[in-house]
Amino acid sequence: MRSLGFHGFNDTASLGRWTLVVCLCLVPSSLPVFAQAFALLHSFHGIDGAGPSAETLVQGRDGNLYGTTAVGGTMSDGTVFRITPQGGLSVYSFDGTHGSIPFAGLVLGTDGVLRGTTELGGTSNEGVVFSIGPQAPVISLLSFDGSNGKSPGAPLTMGVDGNYYGTTLLGGTHNLGTIFKLTPTGTLTELHSFNTAEGGSPTSGLVYGVDHALYGVTPTGGTSNQGTIYRITPSGNFGTVYSFDGPHGAVPFGALVLGNDDNFYGTTVGGGDFSMGTVFKLDPTRTVTVLHSFDVTDGDSPQAGLIQATDGILYGTAFGGGTQSAGTIFSITTGGSFAVLYNFDTTHGAAPWGLMQHTNGKLYGTTDAGGASMFDGTVFSLDMGLGPFVTFVIPFGRVGSGVQILGAGLTGATAVTFNGVPATTFKVVSDTFMGAIVPPGATTGPVQVTTPSGILTSNVSLQFVP
Repeated sequence: MRSLGFHGFNDTASLGRWTLVVCLCLVPSSLPVFAQAFALLHSFHGIDGAGPSAETLVQGRDGNLYGTTAVGGTMSDGTVFRITPQGGLSVYSFDGTHGSIPFAGLVLGTDGVLRGTTELGGTSNEGVVFSIGPQAPVISLLSFDGSNGKSPGAPLTMGVDGNYYGTTLLGGTHNLGTIFKLTPTGTLTELHSFNTAEGGSPTSGLVYGVDHALYGVTPTGGTSNQGTIYRITPSGNFGTVYSFDGPHGAVPFGALVLGNDDNFYGTTVGGGDFSMGTVFKLDPTRTVTVLHSFDVTDGDSPQAGLIQATDGILYGTAFGGGTQSAGTIFSITTGGSFAVLYNFDTTHGAAPWGLMQHTNGKLYGTTDAGGASMFDGTVFSLDMGLGPFVTFVIPFGRVGSGVQILGAGLTGATAVTFNGVPATTFKVVSDTFMGAIVPPGATTGPVQVTTPSGILTSNVSLQFVP
C-alpha cells in the first residue's frame, strides 16, 4: 500500500468510487428538551447506507467525519460514508469481495488512511480488515478464516508502536474470539484467545490506560457469565480485571473511556437497580462503582461507551427508553450527577450509538434506526456550547518525534507549545491538519496552538512514552 503522506479526503474532484449524496435535512421547530442544540444532519435511505450500528464517528484530516453503515449501499453489503459537519454526504459501497457488514467504526492512522473491519466478506467470508484512502477504493488488508479469528465486530485501535490492535467476535482456540495485532501492511499476530472464565465475544475496541496497556470489555463470560473487563499488553500479557455480577452491571458492550482523573468509565446493557443498564467507574484499585442505574424513563440498554468532552463531563447514549421509547442522549459527571439531554422520537432517529466530539466543539453521533425512512438510521449533532479545540491522531509522543494535530482554523498558526514549551518546528498542512516536532524539555500535558482566531488547547494531554 502506498504511503499517503499528509493527504486526506480533500480532493472533491477525484472521489474515486465515492458517490456524492445530496440531502436537504431540516431541523423542525418543535423538538424535545435542549432541542435548540440538536440538529438532524442526514437520514439514510438504504441506497446510501442503512444501520450505522456499533458506530462512533471519527474525524479525518480534512475536518470531515467518517463512519460505516452495516448494510445498505448499492450492493446491500454496507458502506463507508463521509459527512461534513454541516451534513453533506459521500458514500463508498462494499461489494462482498472487499468485505461485508462493516458493523464497527473506523480509525485514522498516522499515514492519513482510515482502517476498519467487516464481520463478513473476504476470501473466506469470515470478515476482513480494510483500508480506504484518498481517491482510492477499499483495499482488503487481511481476510479472516477462523484460524486467525472470525467476524471482527469492533473498531481498531492505533497503537503507540504504529501497529493496530483489535478483537474478533469468534474464532480462536475456544471460538470465543481473539485479540490481535496488525501491522499497517496487513501482517496479523494473535495475542490472545478468550475462554469462558476470561470473557467471550468482545464487541468493543481497545483503549490505552495510564500504564500504556490496552483495556477492553466482553459481554459474556467471567465468574458470573455477565461480562468482564480485561487488560492486555502489546506483547500479549493478558489478565481479567473485573467480572460483572448484575448489581454492578451486566453485559458491557461499548468501549471504556479513560477519564482525566485516571479512572475508566463505561456502560453496561443490563444489570443495575432496574436491570436496564448502568454507568460505572473503574478505579486504579480495580473497584467498580455504579454511578447511575437506568430505569427506562431516562433510557435503557446503553450499548455504546462514553466520551469525556472538553468540559470534563461524560456524555453517552441509551439505546432505548426515554419519553418516546427510542433512546436518549445523556450527560453524567464523574461524581454521578446525571441528566437527560435529548429524547429521540424516531423521526429524528432511534436506537442511538456512540458519540464523539469534533474539534469544532459539537458532539456528533448516529442512530441505528429511525429517520425519514423510519428504519435506516440518522447522523446528528448536539451543540452544548463548547468551544473549538485541537486533538491528536494519537496522543503519545517522544522528544524529537512528530505529533499530528487535528483542529479547525489552523491556517496562519504562529506557535505551538507542549505543556508550555514552544516547538521550534511545526508545519500547517491545511486549515484542519498540522504537524509539530516535540521540543526538548517538553513533558506530559496539554498542547496549545496559537491561531489568528485565538489559542486552541488540546482536549487531552499528550502522553510521553519511553
